[in-house]
Amino acid sequence: PLPPYMRRDSEALDAERYQTVYARHPGAVAAPTAGLHLGVGLLERLEQRGVEVAPVTLHVGIGTFRTTRPEDVERGELHEEWYQVPESTREAVMRCKSRGGRVIAVGTTSTRTLESATPLGESGLPDAGEGVTRLFIRDGYRFRCVDGLLTNFHLPCTSLLMLVGALAGRQRVLRAYQEAIEERYRFYSYGDAMLYLPA
Repeated sequence: PLPPYMRRDSEALDAERYQTVYARHPGAVAAPTAGLHLGVGLLERLEQRGVEVAPVTLHVGIGTFRTTRPEDVERGELHEEWYQVPESTREAVMRCKSRGGRVIAVGTTSTRTLESATPLGESGLPDAGEGVTRLFIRDGYRFRCVDGLLTNFHLPCTSLLMLVGALAGRQRVLRAYQEAIEERYRFYSYGDAMLYLPA
């Protein structure tokens, strides 16, 4: 289904447009929209340049569209979502880190998956397997696996925007959003994307 803020019924073309080219497992209530920016041709060009692409699965729940409530912040947990990290992805992260590379998540869902699967400690490697996450990434969170993020411009007062701020820094994110507004970027599902890398 389309996100509720789109305020229209889905059309036949949405089955193709509102889906990533690499989707494999049904179960999410929405597409991971940062991945909508990646077509087959772009993924092939990235791989030709030495970028290793590795999959994860997180079944996005309807809670992702809800504004963050004070009780969510107080509890420090979010809605429950199922995820899975293949052994091949764990190995790809290990290769990346061993060569001094950066793990760049495509979307907040991928970030939440990798961080949920990565135990505390110095390895920064996610465990392969499946699980359920209620992880709430916000200011003060210490990232264990993910080094950067490709993501869309998110709605205010959402856990998604809090996650981006935790990774990139609140002031940096506010400056990016101000520029996006001034330059008339498109927000939300079919909007523009941004890439956050460590300073």
